[in-house]
Amino acid sequence: MGADRKSDELNRRNNAFDNKLRPVDFGGFVGQDKIRDRLMLAVEAAKARGESLDHVLFSGPPGLGKTTLSYILGEAMGVNVKTTSGPVIAKPGDLAGLLTTLEPGDIVFIDEIHRMAKTVEEYLYSAMEDFAIDIMIDQGPNARSVRLDLPRFTLVGATTRIGLIAAPLRARFGLVNRLDYYTPDLLSEIVVRSAGKLGVEIDAEGAMEIARRARGTPRIANNLLRRVRDYAQVRAGNFITGDVARTSLGLLEIDPNGLDEMDRRILETICMKFSGGPVGLSTIAVSVGEEPDTIEEAYEPFLIMEGYIERTPKGRVATPLAFTRVAGG
Repeated sequence: MGADRKSDELNRRNNAFDNKLRPVDFGGFVGQDKIRDRLMLAVEAAKARGESLDHVLFSGPPGLGKTTLSYILGEAMGVNVKTTSGPVIAKPGDLAGLLTTLEPGDIVFIDEIHRMAKTVEEYLYSAMEDFAIDIMIDQGPNARSVRLDLPRFTLVGATTRIGLIAAPLRARFGLVNRLDYYTPDLLSEIVVRSAGKLGVEIDAEGAMEIARRARGTPRIANNLLRRVRDYAQVRAGNFITGDVARTSLGLLEIDPNGLDEMDRRILETICMKFSGGPVGLSTIAVSVGEEPDTIEEAYEPFLIMEGYIERTPKGRVATPLAFTRVAGG
Protein backbone atom coordinates (compact mmCIF):
# COMPACT_ATOMS: atom_id res chain seq x y z
CA MET A 1 0.00 0.00 0.00
CA GLY A 2 2.82 2.38 0.86
CA ALA A 3 4.47 1.81 -2.51
CA ASP A 4 1.16 2.43 -4.28
CA ARG A 5 0.67 5.72 -2.45
CA LYS A 6 4.20 6.83 -3.35
CA SER A 7 3.59 5.91 -6.99
CA ASP A 8 0.28 7.81 -7.06
CA GLU A 9 1.94 10.85 -5.51
CA LEU A 10 4.77 10.73 -8.05
CA ASN A 11 2.27 10.52 -10.93
CA ARG A 12 0.30 13.42 -9.47
CA ARG A 13 3.41 15.58 -9.29
CA ASN A 14 4.51 14.64 -12.79
CA ASN A 15 1.05 15.45 -14.19
CA ALA A 16 1.04 18.78 -12.35
CA PHE A 17 4.44 19.56 -13.87
CA ASP A 18 3.27 18.64 -17.39
CA ASN A 19 0.07 20.70 -17.00
CA LYS A 20 2.06 23.72 -15.84
CA LEU A 21 4.16 23.68 -19.00
CA ARG A 22 1.45 22.60 -21.44
CA PRO A 23 0.37 25.37 -23.86
CA VAL A 24 -3.32 26.22 -23.74
CA ASP A 25 -3.82 27.57 -27.27
CA PHE A 26 -2.48 27.20 -30.79
CA GLY A 27 -0.39 30.35 -30.40
CA GLY A 28 1.64 28.77 -27.62
CA PHE A 29 2.12 25.43 -29.38
CA VAL A 30 5.56 25.17 -30.97
CA GLY A 31 6.21 22.99 -34.02
CA GLN A 32 4.02 20.66 -36.10
CA ASP A 33 3.09 23.71 -38.20
CA LYS A 34 1.13 21.90 -40.93
CA ILE A 35 -0.96 19.97 -38.40
CA ARG A 36 -1.58 23.08 -36.34
CA ASP A 37 -2.71 25.02 -39.43
CA ARG A 38 -5.10 22.23 -40.47
CA LEU A 39 -6.63 22.06 -37.01
CA MET A 40 -7.03 25.83 -36.75
CA LEU A 41 -8.82 25.85 -40.11
CA ALA A 42 -11.10 22.98 -39.06
CA VAL A 43 -11.96 24.72 -35.78
CA GLU A 44 -12.75 28.01 -37.49
CA ALA A 45 -14.97 26.30 -40.08
CA ALA A 46 -16.83 24.20 -37.48
CA LYS A 47 -17.50 27.23 -35.28
CA ALA A 48 -18.74 29.24 -38.26
CA ARG A 49 -21.24 26.48 -39.08
CA GLY A 50 -22.22 25.99 -35.45
CA GLU A 51 -21.26 22.31 -35.63
CA SER A 52 -19.08 20.01 -33.58
CA LEU A 53 -15.57 19.33 -34.83
CA ASP A 54 -14.99 16.28 -37.00
CA HIS A 55 -13.37 13.26 -35.35
CA VAL A 56 -9.57 13.58 -35.09
CA LEU A 57 -6.83 10.95 -34.90
CA PHE A 58 -3.28 11.75 -33.79
CA SER A 59 -0.48 9.25 -34.31
CA GLY A 60 3.22 9.32 -33.62
CA PRO A 61 5.79 8.52 -30.93
CA PRO A 62 5.08 9.40 -27.28
CA GLY A 63 5.68 12.91 -25.98
CA LEU A 64 5.18 14.92 -29.18
CA GLY A 65 1.99 16.75 -28.19
CA LYS A 66 -1.00 14.51 -28.96
CA THR A 67 -2.64 15.08 -25.58
CA THR A 68 -1.74 18.77 -25.60
CA LEU A 69 -3.36 19.31 -28.99
CA SER A 70 -6.52 17.57 -27.76
CA TYR A 71 -6.88 20.03 -24.89
CA ILE A 72 -6.09 22.93 -27.21
CA LEU A 73 -8.92 21.77 -29.48
CA GLY A 74 -11.29 21.79 -26.51
CA GLU A 75 -10.21 25.29 -25.55
CA ALA A 76 -10.52 26.54 -29.12
CA MET A 77 -14.01 25.05 -29.51
CA GLY A 78 -15.09 26.19 -26.03
CA VAL A 79 -16.16 22.68 -24.95
CA ASN A 80 -15.28 20.16 -22.27
CA VAL A 81 -12.63 17.50 -22.82
CA LYS A 82 -13.20 14.12 -21.19
CA THR A 83 -10.07 12.00 -21.06
CA THR A 84 -9.68 8.24 -20.89
CA SER A 85 -7.45 5.55 -22.41
CA GLY A 86 -8.01 2.44 -24.48
CA PRO A 87 -7.21 -0.19 -21.81
CA VAL A 88 -9.50 1.52 -19.26
CA ILE A 89 -12.61 1.00 -21.41
CA ALA A 90 -12.88 -2.72 -20.77
CA LYS A 91 -16.49 -3.37 -21.80
CA PRO A 92 -19.27 -1.69 -23.83
CA GLY A 93 -21.00 -0.52 -20.65
CA ASP A 94 -17.95 1.58 -19.78
CA LEU A 95 -18.13 3.29 -23.16
CA ALA A 96 -21.89 3.84 -22.86
CA GLY A 97 -21.45 5.40 -19.42
CA LEU A 98 -18.84 7.79 -20.79
CA LEU A 99 -20.72 8.84 -23.92
CA THR A 100 -24.13 9.34 -22.31
CA THR A 101 -22.76 11.99 -19.94
CA LEU A 102 -21.53 14.25 -22.74
CA GLU A 103 -22.83 17.71 -23.56
CA PRO A 104 -23.32 18.69 -27.23
CA GLY A 105 -19.97 19.40 -28.90
CA ASP A 106 -17.85 17.87 -26.12
CA ILE A 107 -14.56 16.18 -26.94
CA VAL A 108 -13.77 12.62 -25.84
CA PHE A 109 -10.03 12.00 -25.83
CA ILE A 110 -8.99 8.33 -25.89
CA ASP A 111 -5.25 7.83 -25.43
CA GLU A 112 -3.64 4.65 -26.76
CA ILE A 113 -6.84 3.97 -28.68
CA HIS A 114 -5.22 1.00 -30.43
CA ARG A 115 -5.31 -0.91 -27.13
CA MET A 116 -9.09 -0.76 -26.84
CA ALA A 117 -10.96 -4.08 -26.70
CA LYS A 118 -12.36 -5.27 -30.02
CA THR A 119 -15.92 -5.48 -28.67
CA VAL A 120 -15.76 -1.91 -27.40
CA GLU A 121 -14.24 -0.67 -30.65
CA GLU A 122 -17.19 -2.02 -32.64
CA TYR A 123 -19.60 -0.01 -30.47
CA LEU A 124 -17.69 3.11 -31.44
CA TYR A 125 -18.60 2.68 -35.11
CA SER A 126 -22.24 3.69 -34.71
CA ALA A 127 -21.39 6.21 -32.00
CA MET A 128 -18.99 8.07 -34.32
CA GLU A 129 -21.16 7.82 -37.43
CA ASP A 130 -24.78 7.89 -36.21
CA PHE A 131 -24.28 9.34 -32.70
CA ALA A 132 -26.16 6.42 -31.19
CA ILE A 133 -25.27 3.09 -29.60
CA ASP A 134 -27.27 -0.13 -29.20
CA ILE A 135 -26.75 -2.00 -25.96
CA MET A 136 -28.16 -5.36 -24.87
CA ILE A 137 -30.27 -5.56 -21.71
CA ASP A 138 -30.63 -8.86 -19.79
CA GLN A 139 -29.76 -12.28 -21.17
CA GLY A 140 -31.45 -15.28 -22.74
CA PRO A 141 -35.16 -15.02 -23.65
CA ASN A 142 -35.43 -11.65 -21.90
CA ALA A 143 -32.57 -10.07 -23.85
CA ARG A 144 -33.45 -6.95 -25.80
CA SER A 145 -31.61 -4.20 -27.59
CA VAL A 146 -31.95 -0.61 -26.42
CA ARG A 147 -30.83 2.27 -28.63
CA LEU A 148 -29.30 5.25 -26.86
CA ASP A 149 -29.12 8.54 -28.73
CA LEU A 150 -25.99 10.58 -28.10
CA PRO A 151 -25.28 14.28 -28.44
CA ARG A 152 -23.03 15.18 -31.34
CA PHE A 153 -19.50 14.90 -29.99
CA THR A 154 -15.94 14.80 -31.25
CA LEU A 155 -13.77 11.75 -30.69
CA VAL A 156 -10.06 12.50 -30.53
CA GLY A 157 -7.90 9.40 -30.57
CA ALA A 158 -4.18 9.17 -29.94
CA THR A 159 -1.98 6.23 -30.80
CA THR A 160 1.68 5.37 -30.97
CA ARG A 161 0.93 2.42 -33.29
CA ILE A 162 -1.55 3.41 -35.95
CA GLY A 163 -1.08 0.11 -37.78
CA LEU A 164 -2.88 -1.68 -34.94
CA ILE A 165 -6.09 0.36 -35.42
CA ALA A 166 -8.71 -1.53 -37.44
CA ALA A 167 -9.42 -0.06 -40.87
CA PRO A 168 -13.15 0.55 -40.17
CA LEU A 169 -12.30 2.64 -37.11
CA ARG A 170 -9.52 4.56 -38.84
CA ALA A 171 -11.83 5.37 -41.75
CA ARG A 172 -14.28 7.12 -39.42
CA PHE A 173 -11.79 9.80 -38.46
CA GLY A 174 -12.13 12.88 -40.64
CA LEU A 175 -8.76 14.36 -39.67
CA VAL A 176 -5.79 11.99 -39.44
CA ASN A 177 -2.51 13.58 -38.38
CA ARG A 178 0.94 12.12 -37.79
CA LEU A 179 3.23 14.06 -35.47
CA ASP A 180 6.96 13.99 -36.26
CA TYR A 181 10.04 14.40 -34.10
CA TYR A 182 11.22 17.95 -33.37
CA THR A 183 14.44 19.60 -34.47
CA PRO A 184 16.88 20.88 -31.80
CA ASP A 185 16.03 24.48 -32.75
CA LEU A 186 12.33 23.98 -32.03
CA LEU A 187 13.08 22.08 -28.84
CA SER A 188 15.36 24.90 -27.73
CA GLU A 189 12.45 27.32 -28.15
CA ILE A 190 10.26 25.04 -26.04
CA VAL A 191 12.92 24.81 -23.34
CA VAL A 192 13.24 28.59 -23.14
CA ARG A 193 9.47 28.98 -22.80
CA SER A 194 9.26 26.26 -20.17
CA ALA A 195 12.14 27.75 -18.20
CA GLY A 196 10.26 31.05 -18.07
CA LYS A 197 7.18 29.29 -16.67
CA LEU A 198 9.34 27.54 -14.07
CA GLY A 199 11.01 30.77 -13.00
CA VAL A 200 14.57 29.74 -13.88
CA GLU A 201 16.97 31.76 -16.04
CA ILE A 202 18.55 30.06 -19.04
CA ASP A 203 20.79 31.23 -21.85
CA ALA A 204 20.73 30.10 -25.48
CA GLU A 205 23.63 27.68 -25.05
CA GLY A 206 22.02 26.02 -22.05
CA ALA A 207 18.70 25.63 -23.87
CA MET A 208 20.37 24.14 -26.94
CA GLU A 209 22.41 21.73 -24.79
CA ILE A 210 19.18 20.36 -23.33
CA ALA A 211 17.45 20.34 -26.73
CA ARG A 212 20.21 18.34 -28.41
CA ARG A 213 19.86 15.57 -25.83
CA ALA A 214 16.05 15.43 -25.81
CA ARG A 215 15.68 12.78 -28.54
CA GLY A 216 13.49 15.08 -30.65
CA THR A 217 10.73 14.96 -28.02
CA PRO A 218 9.25 17.96 -26.12
CA ARG A 219 8.24 15.82 -23.13
CA ILE A 220 11.81 14.60 -22.70
CA ALA A 221 13.11 18.15 -23.14
CA ASN A 222 10.86 19.39 -20.33
CA ASN A 223 11.81 16.46 -18.10
CA LEU A 224 15.51 17.16 -18.66
CA LEU A 225 14.88 20.82 -17.94
CA ARG A 226 13.36 19.87 -14.61
CA ARG A 227 16.48 17.91 -13.65
CA VAL A 228 18.83 20.66 -14.84
CA ARG A 229 16.75 23.21 -12.92
CA ASP A 230 17.32 21.24 -9.70
CA TYR A 231 21.08 21.33 -10.26
CA ALA A 232 21.05 25.02 -11.18
CA GLN A 233 18.95 25.91 -8.15
CA VAL A 234 21.30 24.16 -5.73
CA ARG A 235 24.72 24.79 -7.30
CA ALA A 236 24.49 27.49 -9.97
CA GLY A 237 22.42 30.38 -8.60
CA ASN A 238 19.28 29.29 -10.50
CA PHE A 239 20.86 30.14 -13.86
CA ILE A 240 21.28 27.50 -16.56
CA THR A 241 24.28 28.02 -18.82
CA GLY A 242 25.80 25.62 -21.30
CA ASP A 243 28.32 24.39 -18.71
CA VAL A 244 25.61 23.94 -16.07
CA ALA A 245 23.46 21.93 -18.51
CA ARG A 246 26.38 19.74 -19.59
CA THR A 247 27.42 19.01 -16.01
CA SER A 248 23.93 18.19 -14.76
CA LEU A 249 23.08 16.05 -17.79
CA GLY A 250 26.38 14.25 -17.32
CA LEU A 251 25.21 13.28 -13.83
CA LEU A 252 22.14 11.74 -15.49
CA GLU A 253 24.43 9.74 -17.82
CA ILE A 254 22.91 11.33 -20.93
CA ASP A 255 25.69 11.90 -23.43
CA PRO A 256 25.95 14.78 -25.94
CA ASN A 257 24.30 12.59 -28.60
CA GLY A 258 21.19 12.09 -26.45
CA LEU A 259 21.99 8.45 -25.64
CA ASP A 260 21.10 7.32 -22.13
CA GLU A 261 22.26 4.23 -20.25
CA MET A 262 19.71 1.88 -21.84
CA ASP A 263 20.50 3.13 -25.35
CA ARG A 264 24.16 2.35 -24.80
CA ARG A 265 23.37 -1.07 -23.37
CA ILE A 266 21.29 -1.91 -26.45
CA LEU A 267 24.04 -0.78 -28.81
CA GLU A 268 26.73 -2.61 -26.81
CA THR A 269 24.63 -5.78 -26.85
CA ILE A 270 24.25 -5.73 -30.63
CA CYS A 271 27.81 -4.63 -31.38
CA MET A 272 29.82 -6.53 -28.80
CA LYS A 273 27.80 -9.62 -27.86
CA PHE A 274 26.40 -10.36 -31.32
CA SER A 275 29.07 -8.84 -33.59
CA GLY A 276 26.71 -6.23 -34.99
CA GLY A 277 23.82 -8.60 -35.70
CA PRO A 278 21.44 -9.50 -37.06
CA VAL A 279 19.89 -10.30 -33.70
CA GLY A 280 16.24 -10.71 -32.70
CA LEU A 281 14.33 -8.23 -30.56
CA SER A 282 13.52 -10.82 -27.87
CA THR A 283 17.21 -11.74 -27.58
CA ILE A 284 18.15 -8.08 -27.14
CA ALA A 285 15.41 -7.68 -24.52
CA VAL A 286 16.69 -10.61 -22.45
CA SER A 287 20.27 -9.36 -22.71
CA VAL A 288 19.50 -5.85 -21.44
CA GLY A 289 16.77 -6.85 -18.97
CA GLU A 290 13.94 -4.89 -20.59
CA GLU A 291 10.57 -5.77 -22.13
CA PRO A 292 10.58 -6.21 -25.94
CA ASP A 293 7.63 -3.80 -26.36
CA THR A 294 9.46 -1.12 -24.37
CA ILE A 295 12.56 -1.44 -26.52
CA GLU A 296 10.53 -1.39 -29.73
CA GLU A 297 8.37 1.61 -28.79
CA ALA A 298 10.58 3.71 -26.49
CA TYR A 299 14.18 3.15 -27.60
CA GLU A 300 14.34 1.83 -31.14
CA PRO A 301 12.63 4.75 -32.93
CA PHE A 302 15.33 7.16 -31.77
CA LEU A 303 18.18 4.72 -32.47
CA ILE A 304 16.84 4.07 -35.96
CA MET A 305 16.16 7.76 -36.64
CA GLU A 306 19.73 8.64 -35.64
CA GLY A 307 21.18 5.86 -37.79
CA TYR A 308 22.53 3.56 -35.06
CA ILE A 309 20.59 0.40 -35.92
CA GLU A 310 18.56 -1.01 -38.79
CA ARG A 311 15.59 -3.36 -38.83
CA THR A 312 15.97 -6.26 -41.26
CA PRO A 313 13.91 -9.42 -41.86
CA LYS A 314 16.52 -11.38 -39.89
CA GLY A 315 16.71 -8.97 -36.94
CA ARG A 316 18.40 -5.79 -35.75
CA VAL A 317 21.73 -4.80 -37.28
CA ALA A 318 24.18 -2.21 -35.94
CA THR A 319 25.53 0.46 -38.30
CA PRO A 320 29.13 1.69 -38.43
CA LEU A 321 28.00 4.74 -36.43
CA ALA A 322 26.86 2.44 -33.61
CA PHE A 323 30.31 0.82 -33.45
CA THR A 324 31.83 4.30 -33.31
CA ARG A 325 29.60 5.30 -30.37
CA VAL A 326 30.25 2.05 -28.50
CA ALA A 327 33.99 2.61 -28.96
CA GLY A 328 33.60 6.04 -27.38
CA GLY A 329 33.61 8.16 -30.52
